[in-house]
Order: sequence, then C-alpha cells, then structure tokens
Amino acid sequence: MELSVFFAGTGGSLPTQRRGLPAILIRRGGDRILVDCGEGTQRQLLRSVGLVDLDEILITHLHADHWLGLPGMLKTFDMRDRERPLSVYGPRGLRELVRGVMSYAGATGYELRTIELEDGEILERDGYELEAVAVSHRGPAFGYVLHEYDRPGVFDPERARQAGLAEGPEFGRVQRGETVKGVSPEMVMGPPRPGRKLTISGDTRPCDALREAAHRSDLLIHEATFAIEEAERAAQTGHSTATQAAGLARDAEVKLLALNHFSIRYPPSLLAEQAREIFPNTVLPRDFDAVELPLAERGEPSLERWADRADRQTMVEVVTADGDAGAADNFS
Repeated sequence: MELSVFFAGTGGSLPTQRRGLPAILIRRGGDRILVDCGEGTQRQLLRSVGLVDLDEILITHLHADHWLGLPGMLKTFDMRDRERPLSVYGPRGLRELVRGVMSYAGATGYELRTIELEDGEILERDGYELEAVAVSHRGPAFGYVLHEYDRPGVFDPERARQAGLAEGPEFGRVQRGETVKGVSPEMVMGPPRPGRKLTISGDTRPCDALREAAHRSDLLIHEATFAIEEAERAAQTGHSTATQAAGLARDAEVKLLALNHFSIRYPPSLLAEQAREIFPNTVLPRDFDAVELPLAERGEPSLERWADRADRQTMVEVVTADGDAGAADNFS
C-alpha cells in the first residue's frame, strides 16, 4: 500500500519564484488528502502531478496563506462536474470562512461539507485514522497525524503445519483471524506489525502536544520559519526555528524530519545546517519533491527530488517513442 507525501508548496507567507504557499498532498493507496491550500495550489498541482480528485481537505489554521487557494479549487471541481461530496476540515471559524468566500465564488453543484474539529478528534478511515492536534500558534490551529492501524503479524507456515493445519484454505482462515482445529492466529503468527505514522505540524511554536503526537513518526513535517538567531521573533509570532523543529524531532524519536514553511529571509542551506546539528536525518524539500514512506520491512522513508523523477519520466518517454515498451517499464 503506497503512502507518500507530495510538497505542492513549501514557502511561508509569501510566494517566490521557486516556492509556492503551503500545500501538502498525502497519497495513501487510492486516497488523496490535501493539507492546506495556499494561493496558487491548484496551479502548482496542474504543473506537476495534476489536479487530482481529492477525497478531503484538512486546513491547519485560518491565516490567509494557508487557505487562499481554496475557493478557486472548489470552483474548479464544480466546473469539472464533480459529483461526490467533498469535506473540508479545520479549526473553529472554518465554517464561517468557507461560507463567506463561497458566497462570492459561487455555489458548488456537489455537496460541500465544512466540519470544524475539536482537539484530539479522530477521523476513522479504511486502514488508518486522522487526528487533529491543537498546536501553539496565533488563534485556533491544528497539526494532523495520519496513523495506520497495526497489520497482522507474519504467518509462519511451518508452525502451522506442526500445529496440524493443512495448506490451503485452513492456512487462509487462520491468517484472516479464525481459529481452526483449535489453532488460533497468535499460535502461528508473529506479533502485530505497527502501521506507518505521518505527522504534519502546521504553523506552531514548539509544543508538548505536538511532540507527544509525533512520537516515533516515520515522517514529521515541521515548519521552520526562522533561523535560531531570531528565536525570540519566532516565539512572538507563533512559529519555530529550524533548530527547535530538529529538537522536537529528536525528542519525539522520529525517523525523518522534513522542514517546510520557509521564510525568504534565509537561504535554505542555513536552516539545513542548523537543523542537522541537532537532528542529522533532516531534509528540506523543494516544491514538487516527495517523501515515500515504505512499510517498515521494505526500508526507510526518503526524499525524492522532482528533478530526478522528471529525468526518469523523460527517459520513459524517449524509450516509449522508440517503441520499446518493455524497456520503458524498467524505468517506471
């Protein structure tokens, strides 16, 4: 089951030529979840992976740089004749905001649901859950945690044979949780395997709630608006420094830290240097980069640069144009 994060916008407050405003696309299996929708998000998606048919949208807080792209995207879905309902989740005040902007943008032909969440509220999904975590910003603000449910342990066919089970349907029934011939699943299967965990901070000062929520995440995406030299200003404005984000990642024992929400004040290399002094496994995604989160037995989360993927796609297109479809498959 695929689980990946696509960075549609990694800037903070102001767009630049290279960085759009905050927007993160989570892809899990066939589910597509957008976290924040800064100005220009639909354009960013159209320029990269395409404007996918989203399942739901999570807004971290109501500062304009995190939602200004929402009205246009909602109307684009309407003009594309979307029929499925679309839910937009966020903190207190979201319902009034969406009602106000859509009164000017125009109604949608599909059902648009606006849901205001409470701290700690959990949205149960097929195989995973989404949790809203109140963070420390200016006004109501959430971070979000995607946590997959545990998977069954690994089936041991030799133990199953020794317990008297026959290969075939009996093996399958026990793997599905049944007790067969007095043999229960725990007798022939290893311990449950933990699901993957992804935490997104939104805008926040360092806070205990996020540290606890992010504990042992495979990936923590944390804002890094300031360098350590402006820690006081970060605290005043409800933001974090790269060093503080790294400290939180270290304390939360995460596998990989990805910084975002970069200010135009600093070169990213400075933020990377400061963060890696505290937490070496830190990456700074550019717009259109992605992080893949494989299952634990298949490897560690890693950053994939958009330029590298684009180069591979170019190779596929060249090979395909030459008529060698089999060779093209080797590059995909």
